[in-house]
Amino acid sequence: QVQLQESGPGLVKSSQTLSLTCTVSGASITANDYYWSWIRQPPGKGLEWIGYEAYNGRTTYSPSLKSRPTISRDTSKNQFTLHLSSVTPEDTAVYYCARQGNVGNIEDWGQGTQVTVSS
Repeated sequence: QVQLQESGPGLVKSSQTLSLTCTVSGASITANDYYWSWIRQPPGKGLEWIGYEAYNGRTTYSPSLKSRPTISRDTSKNQFTLHLSSVTPEDTAVYYCARQGNVGNIEDWGQGTQVTVSS
């Protein structure tokens, strides 16, 4: 059974960098053909895909977030981390990490963590 758990601060000040870590158990983040994603849901809105780091270390990000997100990984800890720079209150959301298959389907979700950006 694959489990994902987000961790990080629940409150961030505007202009700072938001950093969240996802710890994975039950699967290796280097296993072929899986993509390790970050997704968020602002209050009252739908899900927004932020980006992923692939099993081979390649990263892809949503163009709508421009150059603000960075995803990295620590294979020794089986973790991957989101850094989102220059946050504003519009970045307030529940942030999820997820395991994505190679046809785009989300197979496993973390429970989500609320992040609030104060002005």
